[in-house]
Amino acid sequence: MELEVRHLRALCAIADTGSLHRAARQLGVAQPSLSTQLRRIEQELGGTLFVRARTGCRPTPLGSLVLSRARPLVAEMRSLVTEARAAATGGQEFRVGSTASKALAGWLRRLRARGQEPTLHMNVSPNALLRMVADGQLDVAFVHEVEGSPLRVPDGLRVRVLVDREPQFVLLPVDHPAAARPAVHVGELAHDRWMIDPTVDGEWEAVQRMFRAAGISPHVLHGDYHTAAALVATGEVVTVCQPTALSRPDMAVRRLHGDPLGVRLLLAARTETDLDGALPALEAAYREAARQAPAYRDWLELEGAGSTPHPRTPVPALP
Repeated sequence: MELEVRHLRALCAIADTGSLHRAARQLGVAQPSLSTQLRRIEQELGGTLFVRARTGCRPTPLGSLVLSRARPLVAEMRSLVTEARAAATGGQEFRVGSTASKALAGWLRRLRARGQEPTLHMNVSPNALLRMVADGQLDVAFVHEVEGSPLRVPDGLRVRVLVDREPQFVLLPVDHPAAARPAVHVGELAHDRWMIDPTVDGEWEAVQRMFRAAGISPHVLHGDYHTAAALVATGEVVTVCQPTALSRPDMAVRRLHGDPLGVRLLLAARTETDLDGALPALEAAYREAARQAPAYRDWLELEGAGSTPHPRTPVPALP
């Protein structure tokens, strides 16, 4: 087997995420397929590249050597593709990365109105998106930093704070007893099944801290949040959600009493020019999403968040 760029890209993904499962998800392949590919790469190179442990994957000395040569090659290939695409489209392509957000549609719409033609790369891992910006694969990335789990911001990136602390809410079946009130105590959900996505950087650790602080130990299922929402609708689970999420006839969005979970929303780029070009549209889109979410509007009014925001922390202004 001859090594190809896709093989080097796979090695970088495993190193960046620290997990075969997360790397496979980032690359859009099945984990068994990635495991087989890694074994073939190791056979070709004649040694083990990663130590597999319960805590994840970490490079061996040989793996570190290979990665030190692989990263520049992968970055150069990305730059080649990027420059070629930009030349083919007249240089107007603007490469956007993002974790999930209700503000995303409005942001892309506003960028197009400014004459930019955004492309989009979604990923549940903020750290992976930041790495892609640093490697030149993306121009900007809109990411969240879970409270208590600082992101690994690569050297050279510029970062702006969109919201310094966004509270996280809870998504309940509409007929759940706790859904009858606007705010839910975590302890009220001690006997519910929760679904949490452990591939989101820092999320599971933050939820565990919340459970410990509330003195509860509920049953937890692991899965992505699209699946979680479907199971909430059928009454199977409860899950955390962004405050901009919207209630539906079968699901209710409620704030958590005391706001035990929070994230910081950040925009990252390699240049101040890219930040200046993307941030105003993102701020406007986020305000729009906040205005359209009744539970978040109520929280903002209750907290007085629209009155005197920190100058570096634009908070949605209520109309």
